[in-house]
Amino acid sequence: MFELYRAIWTISGRRQIVLIVLSAMIAALAAAPLKFQQEIINHLADGTAEAGRLFLLGGGMMAVVVLSLGLKWVAGYRSQVLGEDVIRLIRTRLIARASDGVAESSDVRTGALTTAVSSEAEDLGKFAGDALAAPVLQIGTLISVIAFIAATQPRLGLIAVSIIVPQVILVLMTQRKVNTLVAERIRILRAATDQITARNVASAATSITAEFDEIFALRKSMFRWKLSTKFLLSLINGAGVVGVLMLGGWLVLKGQSDVGTVVAATVGLGRLQGPTTFLIAFYRQVSANRVKFELLRSLVLFRPAEPASGPATSAP
Repeated sequence: MFELYRAIWTISGRRQIVLIVLSAMIAALAAAPLKFQQEIINHLADGTAEAGRLFLLGGGMMAVVVLSLGLKWVAGYRSQVLGEDVIRLIRTRLIARASDGVAESSDVRTGALTTAVSSEAEDLGKFAGDALAAPVLQIGTLISVIAFIAATQPRLGLIAVSIIVPQVILVLMTQRKVNTLVAERIRILRAATDQITARNVASAATSITAEFDEIFALRKSMFRWKLSTKFLLSLINGAGVVGVLMLGGWLVLKGQSDVGTVVAATVGLGRLQGPTTFLIAFYRQVSANRVKFELLRSLVLFRPAEPASGPATSAP
C-alpha cells in the first residue's frame, strides 16, 4: 500500500495538497447544520419562540449548507480532473514501455496489455483522484459529528463511537479474503484475453470458456462475502439508531436532555453512516487497487518513483 501511495504522491503531490485542504474545510463544516437544527427545535419548543430569531437561525443554516456544497463542487471537480489526468499518464507509460522494447524482458502479451490499458489503468487513475482527499473528508466528518454529539450529550456520543468500532473490525477481518479473490479474477481474465488474441483462438475456445466459468465462480464468492458484510454493517447501524432514540428519550423523560439534542443526535448518527460506509468501501478500493497496482508493475515494470512528466503535471 505504501508503494501505491508513493506513486500517487510522486505524480500529483501538489494537487493532492489542495484537495486535502478543501476536504478539511468541508469536514469542519459537517456539524454546523446539526447545531443550527438543535437551536431551531429548542427555540420552537421553549414557548418563547420569535419569528426573527427563527429566520436568523434558518438563514445561518442555509448559508452553511451553500458554502459546504460549493466547496464540495470545487473539490469534486479537481478530484475528477486529477483522476482522468492520471489515467492518461498510466496509459501513456504502458504503451510507451511496450512499444520501445523496455518491457520485452517481462514477456508482456497483447491480451494482458489490452486489459491493463482499458480497465486496470482506469481503476487506478480514478482512485488516484480520491486517494488522499476522500479519507481526509470522511474521517474529518466523523470526528466533527461525533464531537458535536458527545459535546451535547456524552452518553449519546458513546453510542455513536460504539457502532463504528465493530464495523471497522468486521471489514478488516473480511477484506483479506476479498483481495485474494480480486487478484485471482484479474489473473484469470488476463490469461483468457491472451488466448482470445492468439492465432489459435478457435482451438483455445474450450479453455477460455472454462476460465470464464472460474471468473463467474469467483464473482459469486465475492458477492457472498460483500453482501454478508453489508448485512451485518446495516444491522449495527440500525441498532445504533434505536439505541440513540431509546437512551435519548429516557434522558428527556428524566429531564437530563432536551428534544433538540436527541433529534440532532439522531440526524447526526444518520450522517455518520455515510462517512462510515464510504470509508469501508474506500478501504476495499485501496486493497483492490493495491493488488492491481502490483500486477501493473509486474506487467511493464512501472516505476512510481520516476520524476513527474507529461500530462499529469499540468494543473486542472
